[in-house]
Amino acid sequence: MSLQLLALDPDNYSTHPLHALDRTWAETNCYVDLWIEVLHALDLDPLAAAAFTLECDFEGDQWTFFKFPPEDLRLLFGVEVSEMNVWRPVLDHVAEQLGQGCLVTVEVDAWFLPDTASVTYHSAHAKTTIVPQMLDSKGRRMGYFHNSGYFELDGGDFDGIFRLEGGADELGISGWVPPPYMERVRLDRIRRDPDPTSKVVELVREHLSRRPQTNPMVRFAKRLAEDIEWLASEDLETFHLYAFGTCRQCGASAEMAASFVDWLDARDGGGLTVASEHLRTISTSAKALELALSRVVRGREVDLGGPLGRMESSWEAAMGVLVAKYRS
Repeated sequence: MSLQLLALDPDNYSTHPLHALDRTWAETNCYVDLWIEVLHALDLDPLAAAAFTLECDFEGDQWTFFKFPPEDLRLLFGVEVSEMNVWRPVLDHVAEQLGQGCLVTVEVDAWFLPDTASVTYHSAHAKTTIVPQMLDSKGRRMGYFHNSGYFELDGGDFDGIFRLEGGADELGISGWVPPPYMERVRLDRIRRDPDPTSKVVELVREHLSRRPQTNPMVRFAKRLAEDIEWLASEDLETFHLYAFGTCRQCGASAEMAASFVDWLDARDGGGLTVASEHLRTISTSAKALELALSRVVRGREVDLGGPLGRMESSWEAAMGVLVAKYRS
């Protein structure tokens, strides 16, 4: 029996504008990206829930791996997200929850995800998160949200994702592995508020109260200066890992914050355009910084002061505008 919650076709699926190819960062991280598309497919506005981006910080050796907080999704949309106890085969859990009208998030091996062709598909093992929404166990097919879209897999990839006999074992990854992290996404209490502005403003005040108390760009620049000699001695793979955890999470969260501030500006009296412009400057400067760091790995000397300086001053300016309006 086939289980399917939403009538979606991967060949005709239209992604949310937050994943438009003309954005500086067309993808952010696997968790935020899939939630953007899940909310979009449920006819809920992911931008309304993006106030959490205002509190992103530099955390010593990486930028905040930002995520939609479950409490924000519950307040705005009535979507309830809770951790699952994974005590059965993952396939059984997915089928059970889809049968109850619930979605799940589940950690899987990107090796088996066709949408990662030319990145990890059948070439590298990497942990990532998906949301299955169509399951045909007999036909060995699954429709799932991942990164910036909706896709399907089947056959051997189905066996591999769920570690069925003859699937993952053929790749030499047999034996005991910890069960994946899974969340249950309850949908039966969904609310579609035609004007959620007052609730969003409540979240803006809350997240701004948890914003970094010192400029995170200054701390990032200091750590980068300490890391640069080591980074120059490492290979390209290490650079990509470093850049993902720093430049990409910083830049992508700032660009999403800019889009959120534009959303808020249009609904709460205006006056926030300057803040969104400064957040976009952070985003584009983080991209420039990533490109500059790639040259460092290739053995070239590069002045990083320009993008880092713009990021520092832009964060102060953006927070100044937002705090003046919402924390006075």
